[in-house]
Amino acid sequence: MTELKDVTSYHDREVVKLSADRDLAVEYLKAAMAELDDPEDRDACLLALRTVAEAYGGLGLVAAESGISRESLYPALSPKGNPTLKTLLAVLKTVGMRLSVEPERDTAA
Repeated sequence: MTELKDVTSYHDREVVKLSADRDLAVEYLKAAMAELDDPEDRDACLLALRTVAEAYGGLGLVAAESGISRESLYPALSPKGNPTLKTLLAVLKTVGMRLSVEPERDTAA
């Protein structure tokens, strides 16, 4: 039987990379949030936000610093979550980011 030593999950490696590279974390969330308007891809955005929260202190710390209970934060940032704008803004602020708006590329308005 083969013994697995020092096995790290992809998710754990992702958390380490994001915590070490703030620019990567920002781009990671930007890419995920670009899919937020598609209900089929919404879960990926919420999981990306959760991963960034884990990278910047963990969900417990983010919950405490944002004033959101852990019991509310965990399901809000789950694949089937439906966080309020208040929750999104609080989590982003806690990890040192903010929500912004930019024009859609496909519109000529």
